[in-house]
Amino acid sequence: MRRTVFLFSFAICGLAFCLAESRADGLAASQSRFYYKDSGGNVGSARIVRRYYWKPIVHPFATIDSRIDPTLRRAATIAEERAHAHSNARCWHYVKEALVAAHAINSYPKTAYAAEAGDELVRDYGFKRLSVRDPYKAPLGAVLVYGNKARGHVEIRTRDGFVSDYHSKNRCFYPLRAVYAKFSS
Repeated sequence: MRRTVFLFSFAICGLAFCLAESRADGLAASQSRFYYKDSGGNVGSARIVRRYYWKPIVHPFATIDSRIDPTLRRAATIAEERAHAHSNARCWHYVKEALVAAHAINSYPKTAYAAEAGDELVRDYGFKRLSVRDPYKAPLGAVLVYGNKARGHVEIRTRDGFVSDYHSKNRCFYPLRAVYAKFSS
């Protein structure tokens, strides 16, 4: 009886293995992607992970610089409250609204493009360009301007990340142009 059960289970395992092999037949062999067919017969793929980083990537919290105007910290809080989960491509619009709502600036900025934000903040609202070149080292409430003349992005440094029309723990992928802040009087 035991021998029959063993042979029967061995035959079932062999049949299952053959069916699995026949299902994968005809799909592309790859070293970087795993290809499969779902229950509907559609071919899908997933990237093969070759390395596992056991240390989490942790970015430092923003520092509070006592020389910077506290209304900029309030603007960061307001922007966080109004932020969405994903970008709406209206970063400069949301940053302007947060700065006005926090009374960090006294009127609504007129520039339309994010790449021009820093020049207007310095020229019309008393902001100063900081010597910070790493976005993660920018103080809490600082306004970061990314990009070039063609395209750009503006965000405010928060305690654990960056905020504009959305909140992110990671910096923008455009090159950093400058970091701006307004000092207390």
